[in-house]
Amino acid sequence: FEQFLPFAQSLAEESGQLILSHYLDPHLQVECKVDGTPVTRADRDAENLMRKRIESKYPGHGIIGEEGGALNEDAEFTWLLDPIDGTKSFIAGVPLFGTLICLKHLGKPILGLIHQPVLKQMMIGNGSKTILNGNEVKVRNHYDLKGSTLLSTDENDARHRFGDEKWSELTSKVATYRTWGDCYGYLLLASSRADAMIDPIVESWDFHVMIPIVEGAGGIITDH
Repeated sequence: FEQFLPFAQSLAEESGQLILSHYLDPHLQVECKVDGTPVTRADRDAENLMRKRIESKYPGHGIIGEEGGALNEDAEFTWLLDPIDGTKSFIAGVPLFGTLICLKHLGKPILGLIHQPVLKQMMIGNGSKTILNGNEVKVRNHYDLKGSTLLSTDENDARHRFGDEKWSELTSKVATYRTWGDCYGYLLLASSRADAMIDPIVESWDFHVMIPIVEGAGGIITDH
């Protein structure tokens, strides 16, 4: 973990500068991918930058990216990249998106990183410890549902996954329910600003990065 940390941080910082150059651009061009989700030049250019840096520094490592697909994915070390997690927020000028970087060793996530360039926040976890801008963070020890803050990315996805009745029943029992979602919801969870984050539709580059972050902050993350 330690030997790869400076490199992962540099990936986040360099890609973040590129992403910021497109943020709030009134001429930003948005395309629609085959799966119906949006993509921008910032997404593609940021991932290309990170992929080239990884291939140059660690030519034997694998890479799996949202925009560029898989390369040598069965390697001992594999990087998972989501250049802009929350592209819809990015397009709308909402600063709740972020870059996700995960390093897996023999299939196990050993490093997870969330970078939010607008708010200048970087969260890094290794399964045992999670830091936010250099300070260790922990999840809240809060077990009272009535006083909890629940987050999700998209309410429509949650209602489709769990059903209207069950989702309404759950959200009615908490003190605060908000869609401060995508990667920023996990950042809030791991830094004790929220109690639960429910994300029913995720890809490997979305989910695996959160495992060392949430567990490093003392939380529980599951796909059940």
